[in-house]
Amino acid sequence: MTITVLLADDQAMVRSGLRLILENQPDISVVAEAADGVEALAAARRLRPDVCLVDIRMPRLDGIEVTRALAGPGVVDPLRVVVVTTFDLDEYVYGALRGGAVGFVLKDAGPALLVEAVRAASVGDALISPSVTLRLLRHLAVTASPAGKSGRQPLRPLSERETEVVRAIAAGRTNQEIAAQLFISLSTVKSHVSGIQTKLGVRNRVEIAAWAWENRIVGGGRQSELGST
Repeated sequence: MTITVLLADDQAMVRSGLRLILENQPDISVVAEAADGVEALAAARRLRPDVCLVDIRMPRLDGIEVTRALAGPGVVDPLRVVVVTTFDLDEYVYGALRGGAVGFVLKDAGPALLVEAVRAASVGDALISPSVTLRLLRHLAVTASPAGKSGRQPLRPLSERETEVVRAIAAGRTNQEIAAQLFISLSTVKSHVSGIQTKLGVRNRVEIAAWAWENRIVGGGRQSELGST
């Protein structure tokens, strides 16, 4: 099954490079390009691609506005948006995260990570990359919540197992890795993730990870590898 992708970036050379990388994969097809946010919205709504790869800084409408329009809380049938960013745009990425983005990719992250992000987003298993998202989310959690104060509280308390799953998500684990780590089935992991999203009032794994960092629900795992970065 081919994954359809929309590329939105105001730089033609960047779009060409991304297209070259993605279409080199047998299971990915770039169905449209957009040079600004208005074009991106129109193309995304018309074509409904599996994944929208959206730059933060674009003319007319920026990536945050595009993300909110395509995947925000008020969108009935949201699309999957992966934001292209750099670490010096933390405040913009935080807005995109709250707007419904399911992943983040650095422009210089390399072909493998770009392809991984698109494939993950296409199946709803958003990319939580140790080299990209975790360091960013940790920084955002520090700046968003004063030290010693927790962020939003769950609608209902998380069980001990759900808390373990949250920690694993915040550590960058995929569903398969969580299943192996906790000695449970993949379907059980997916069930826990769904339940966690309901209790936290969030829409995807990226928001679960953000909540975990905001509330300091972290420990062990891949985030410890970022301690000196």
